[in-house]
Amino acid sequence: MEPRFNLMTNEIGAKIGKRFTNVSLAIQQSPLPGDVQELVMLRASQINGCGFCLDYHTKEAAAAGESAVRLHLVAAWRESIVFTEAERAALALAEEGTRLADAYHGVSDETWAQVRKHYDDDQVAALVYLVAMINAANRLGVIVRNQGGSYEPGMFAGLPS
Repeated sequence: MEPRFNLMTNEIGAKIGKRFTNVSLAIQQSPLPGDVQELVMLRASQINGCGFCLDYHTKEAAAAGESAVRLHLVAAWRESIVFTEAERAALALAEEGTRLADAYHGVSDETWAQVRKHYDDDQVAALVYLVAMINAANRLGVIVRNQGGSYEPGMFAGLPS
């Protein structure tokens, strides 16, 4: 499977991508814990089958100190003992927000209540935008067939925003 198109070498693609990156940077700089951000992005990317995003977020999380056990168990977080209640709430929101077409009512009231129990307003705002943005990134990656395997942690650090 070969990549179809490089959005960043196209003038319009790069222009839109710059704004996309700015939103992602605002989320990254929010009070939502970085480890929660990576777990959420990893789980949505697993569901959506985005190889590049899986490669990216697995390696970034590991470089930030996330354990291999937790990274391996993200796909089975409900059947694992290594995630906190707050992380479970964020992972549930990531799943329900990703699988909108599979859920008649979208995000359940139970999941929303758990998110509100563990996160303040600023963290909730960042979490909701994070779920939306990683789903958009996954769709971009899958559509143009960005492939996983070549990402190096930190390789996008310092790029102009």
